[in-house]
Amino acid sequence: MSRDGVAPGVVARAAGQVALGGLMLAAGTAHLRRTRGYRVVVPRWFPGDPDRVIVASGVVELAIGGALVTVWRQPARAWVGVTTAAFLVAVWPGNVSQYLERRDAGPLLDSDLKRLVRLPLQVPLIAGALAAGDVARVLGGRARDDRARTAVAD
Repeated sequence: MSRDGVAPGVVARAAGQVALGGLMLAAGTAHLRRTRGYRVVVPRWFPGDPDRVIVASGVVELAIGGALVTVWRQPARAWVGVTTAAFLVAVWPGNVSQYLERRDAGPLLDSDLKRLVRLPLQVPLIAGALAAGDVARVLGGRARDDRARTAVAD
């Protein structure tokens, strides 16, 4: 505990939540402002118009980013963490496809090596989303409570 009574882990979790929220807001804004530049991330096999997919994902990123920076009470914060992690998992195939199809995306992702290095970076983002929501403690505890109630009822 710190002198002001706040555990250091709480401060780190909150800072991570705000940082991830800012990242999602920036990504969502970029998707809406530079739609054409994101076409290379939409896999060729994905159904639908790539521009609509990009706009839709940008809107989702803005909603998630907004939730990350405004939702602080549990269990809602845990569900924001789960939703963020699920979204990051859902878009991961686009990153893999971009690497496999060798599709450049400007100077940041203009080589196979850069696109390959990007792939495992999704893992800490997913873990960060779950940590920001304190998902394991909140929802994991709920699952244990539900199992205990079921065992007592049986």
